[in-house]
Amino acid sequence: MEKPWKCGDCGKRYRAPSLLEAHRRSHTGERPFTCSQCGEGFTHSSNMKRHQRVHTGERPFTCSQCGKGFACSSTLRKHQRVHTGERPFTCSRCGEGFTQSSHLQRHQRFHTGERPFTCSQCGKGFCDSSSLLTHQRIHIGERPFTCSVCEKRFSLLSQLLRHQRVHE
Repeated sequence: MEKPWKCGDCGKRYRAPSLLEAHRRSHTGERPFTCSQCGEGFTHSSNMKRHQRVHTGERPFTCSQCGKGFACSSTLRKHQRVHTGERPFTCSRCGEGFTQSSHLQRHQRFHTGERPFTCSQCGKGFCDSSSLLTHQRIHIGERPFTCSVCEKRFSLLSQLLRHQRVHE
């Protein structure tokens, strides 16, 4: 398929000018589509519509194996790999397989030592954004995990689980 429209910033090519226009937002940071519920902005209207399922609870894509519902079809496809055992993304260094490319990417950082997610408070680096967000709870004092027995609060789920053993 011919892709005559080219991004001047990164060289990526598109088959339609509307697709190039949407791509350009990844460089400019423009997010013209806003969720009426929470105000979050999106580069594409389809992303906003999918996001709104967070608020409505709609999960129109259902796994035929286990009945679990998903807000988008791509997440269902990734989930189905749990049932098939498919691991299409393989590490070229150690041969370990992954169900998602992002999991392979994160894994490869263990080989390279790369830690691109850095805490602005203390400078500590992390392999993935979720580890950074978990770490940042230390600085802001957030404790989202609460013991159902004594109401003590913890910043990490592992801390809560360890604590709950005292109640056994």
